[in-house]
Amino acid sequence: MLRILSVLSIASIVVLIAWGVITLYDENLQVGRMWETPVIKAYENPLPVMDQRTVPLDGGELVYRLADPVQLKSPVDLSAAEAIKAGQTGYVRYCIQCHGKYHDGNGTVGQSFAPLPGDLRSAKIQSLPVGQLFHEISYGIPGGRQPALASTIGADVRWQIIGYVKSLGVR
Repeated sequence: MLRILSVLSIASIVVLIAWGVITLYDENLQVGRMWETPVIKAYENPLPVMDQRTVPLDGGELVYRLADPVQLKSPVDLSAAEAIKAGQTGYVRYCIQCHGKYHDGNGTVGQSFAPLPGDLRSAKIQSLPVGQLFHEISYGIPGGRQPALASTIGADVRWQIIGYVKSLGVR
């Protein structure tokens, strides 16, 4: 009987130590875990009603695509608190999986890339003109991992995300 209790006690201690090590590892790991990734359930949102002006007669996405990225200006006030808050929401929905919750390129999906996604708080990214950032988010980076998101994210949301990223400042 004493032998059985000793074995059970040792097994319990080993299990508790293993659980503690795994918990400590998860809480101090800088990159996220798949079970912590925010879930986007598109089917839970009502379908948006298509605007009557959906097919533009002038302007539209083609204007952004053909514009010089350095000269491109935002139609959204990027320093407005509402735009930054909306940009943060857009970042969590579309960007956090690759760029991570610390904006350093160590997201749950991005950590599997080689090279890693860019650190959004680096001096290089923060010094880019907003039009250049818009162009890279919208149409991808040639030879890079940034996918073209113009068909996934609306133009106003892309501008708001840029406002949020610019509000973070240099690390």
